[in-house]
Amino acid sequence: MTEARAIEVRDLVKQFPTEHGPKLVLDGISFRVAPGERLAILGRNGAGKSTLIKLLAGLQRPTSGTITRGLRMSWPLALGGGFEGEMTGYDNVRFISRLYRADFPQVMEYVADFTELGRDLHEPMRLYSDGMRMRLAFALSLAIDFECLLIDEVILVGDKRFQEKCHHEIFHRRKHCAMILAAHALDIIEEYCDHALVLKDGRGRVFDDVKLATRIYATL
Repeated sequence: MTEARAIEVRDLVKQFPTEHGPKLVLDGISFRVAPGERLAILGRNGAGKSTLIKLLAGLQRPTSGTITRGLRMSWPLALGGGFEGEMTGYDNVRFISRLYRADFPQVMEYVADFTELGRDLHEPMRLYSDGMRMRLAFALSLAIDFECLLIDEVILVGDKRFQEKCHHEIFHRRKHCAMILAAHALDIIEEYCDHALVLKDGRGRVFDDVKLATRIYATL
């Protein structure tokens, strides 16, 4: 029997060189996220949450251990670092659509509607404010047909109305998607996540009881 597709992390270790010797950030982290499951990553600042997200996204390489990406996984939502500033928003969307072999007219229609940037989509992105870049990055992350959404802290962007729009898109319209979410918003985690990975001193443990995990996190 073929094992179901999933995001699977096994014995993941990440250390960084320093002038005082290697610094161990993650030490033997393991977990599995199947289609439709939502895993929260909890830990205080410096616990390794963002490092783990970068490893999952392929932005960094692990020191040892394996990451099996059995689901089509997004880049971290609202990550705008990959845009070319001299290109317009429109051209960046076209380029990324081709890169992911997505239907450009369909993606562009969604991005234009979701971002509400209007004519600014045809301006060079070097002229965009941080908020405009985040809107475009967020919308483009959702426009591509990813099976697992990767979120590092930033869940909602823009004003209150736009934040509500983001919330609805992620947690209601994409209930079928798997999700790996690193955030401090415990109310969102308790309401929408199925499991939680608690990180401390490089080590991690997965809890199926999310409320228990958030209580443990509060004591760290």
